[in-house]
Amino acid sequence: MPDWIAIVILGIIEGITEFIPVSSTGHLLIAEHWLPRQSDLFNVVIQCGAVIAVLPLFPQRLHKFIFEWRDRETQNYALKIFVAFFITGVGGLILEKEGFKLPEQLAPIAWAWLVGGIGFVAVEWWLRGKKLSDEITWSVVIAVGVGQLIAAVFPGTSRSGSTILLCLLLGLNRPAATEFSFLVGVPTMLAAGGSEIFKQLRHPVPGAPPENWGMVLLGFLVAAAVSFVAVGWLLRYIQTHTFTAFGWYRIALAIVTFVFFMR
Repeated sequence: MPDWIAIVILGIIEGITEFIPVSSTGHLLIAEHWLPRQSDLFNVVIQCGAVIAVLPLFPQRLHKFIFEWRDRETQNYALKIFVAFFITGVGGLILEKEGFKLPEQLAPIAWAWLVGGIGFVAVEWWLRGKKLSDEITWSVVIAVGVGQLIAAVFPGTSRSGSTILLCLLLGLNRPAATEFSFLVGVPTMLAAGGSEIFKQLRHPVPGAPPENWGMVLLGFLVAAAVSFVAVGWLLRYIQTHTFTAFGWYRIALAIVTFVFFMR
């Protein structure tokens, strides 16, 4: 298989799964059973591409941040994004200082898929008939910050999956939960990605082949384009649907992983 085809496939997988609550880490790890393994730098760069692409999908919120930043409501929303980001950042620095390394085995990812899938199905069943709020409370802010840390510690949990699930449990409606989760994820993922890129460029792995920046750029562009389409679809989908289908998908994927990839 030509290298560019493998790069395109990985970019598509990253673009679809980065924000949809099914875990991009797990999907990329499974894809590497058939595709050439890429460098950590490549994976970080295409992740940044997928993250940046979602910003144009929130034009009203961006307009407020740029042109109505003196408005008290806008400042309050921005502060809440910052606080959730700060909680995740401090927790991430503590994990890094303690030498935490993200495991790459499929077993913990499959278990995280299963637990998260059951969580979505159960929570959506519990929420039937309940009236949900669109107010981002400080409880939600803290939950989103903690939820991102949970996803960082347990691969396969999905950053968007854990944060949206906690928001739903706290009574936030699906569109508001998704928007806040995604907007907090942008600075979080870009900060983590920027830090990792800096480390990789400053301290390259001894003996590693030089990075093919043309392929990195291709993966970045593909991930960005696909993420824009995927997230746009998700934002329309949740206007009239629940997250139950994603829960069942996670459960099915966990079972398939246990049966076919861990024998």
